[in-house]
Amino acid sequence: MRCLAVCHTELVIRLLEAVLTPNAELDVLVESRALARHFESSELPVSVANPTKVDSYVRAGLSPVTPVFVEDNGRKGLRKVLEALRGAGGTLIYVLGTSLADVRRTEELRDDFPEVTTLTLAELMGPPLLTELGRSVTRQRVQQYQRYMADADRVLILTHNDPDPDAMASGLALRTILRRTRQTAVIGCLQPVTRPENLRMVKLLDLKIETVTPEQFKDFDKIALVDVQPHYFPGLLPHVDLVIDHHPEQTGYNAIFTDIRPDYGSTCTILTEHLRAVDMDISERTATAMLYAIKSDTLFFNRHANRADLDSFSHLYPLAEATMIRKMEGAEITAERLDYLIKSWQQGRMMEHVFCAFLGEPPRDDFIPYVADFYLQLENVQWTVISGVVNDTFVVSVRNLGYSRNAGDFVRRWFNDIGSAGGHRTMAKAVVPLEAFQKKFGTYEGSRINQRMLELVLEFLHETRDK
Repeated sequence: MRCLAVCHTELVIRLLEAVLTPNAELDVLVESRALARHFESSELPVSVANPTKVDSYVRAGLSPVTPVFVEDNGRKGLRKVLEALRGAGGTLIYVLGTSLADVRRTEELRDDFPEVTTLTLAELMGPPLLTELGRSVTRQRVQQYQRYMADADRVLILTHNDPDPDAMASGLALRTILRRTRQTAVIGCLQPVTRPENLRMVKLLDLKIETVTPEQFKDFDKIALVDVQPHYFPGLLPHVDLVIDHHPEQTGYNAIFTDIRPDYGSTCTILTEHLRAVDMDISERTATAMLYAIKSDTLFFNRHANRADLDSFSHLYPLAEATMIRKMEGAEITAERLDYLIKSWQQGRMMEHVFCAFLGEPPRDDFIPYVADFYLQLENVQWTVISGVVNDTFVVSVRNLGYSRNAGDFVRRWFNDIGSAGGHRTMAKAVVPLEAFQKKFGTYEGSRINQRMLELVLEFLHETRDK
């Protein structure tokens, strides 16, 4: 996050630097050259400009989502400063009053400048300020895309193929934010839900996830993506209106609005913050879906979770139906899955804490990550690399315990040039045409494919150990 400060005293500049710079970038604008010289040996960027001129903020790169802190020094120029900020497009403005009289004076300007928030120096010093800043930026972003999508007759909220709980619940949440119904905001996917526990979620929560075709994209006025980015659909979506996702950011497409946070464990965490930022009510059904999604995507905070995930979980918990979540979790093991667990154990290989197995041609690709997750629980297993062929496509799922190398880096290293590959530190996936895999690695039989995959992951892990 980038912030801008308009200051008159060194004390306030130093306070802002101490509070903000561990978590945000801070640029400072001062009117006094003498004050600016105090920071010549500092890494803090301090520039001299007239704070009552619009051009000063344009040159500083002010945007509507840039938080601006204005020190009120008690002079009559405050109104002109606020007018200049508004003229340059500033909407997140915080006036710092150094005395009670300053605070009262700023509050008198509230009718003319409703976008202004008043802070005292005491309020400045502490974590609540960073929380408020984050929520203000999120509120601005959400209100922008709400206005942009408002005039669309029909919106498509598109998820990845065979959507999981995070994708489906994110679709529900976004439809709530957009204030739309099933008819005006369709939650869709190109390939339907197939996994047993996800089908159970669809049934218990009465979700409507429609299967659409690329030809139907033109039937929608706006297209939003949740829990996925356009690169997942090669050549189908060069332009979209909104992308909200927690996977590593990809390039090569145009989007009007994006909110991509790869350090979050779930897309539903992002959307919980969106809902809270604009003070929207969350229905029991939506809260239940989102809570289950966060729990599922983070393996109940055992995988790639942070404080934001925990905070969102805590907010949703009293709004959700816990009994319903227990019912949805009851569909994990099926006879089909058990067959592939046995097959992978019989044909897999274990070496240097890596369990590697090739499943052949399972009827659905969800068997592959299921086996990868299952065998990561095995004693002495630190990495699982499970692969299979589904519809002439080679699919590999990678899992690890999180304290060695990055699983996403592994799949990108070997497969990014021939297909789709990406993920997080502890979990990753690659999907490539079987012909391209065979051409690059020269393997055809199942046992040879498994051996080659084991060689690739061990080579990847040795690269760090040998340095």
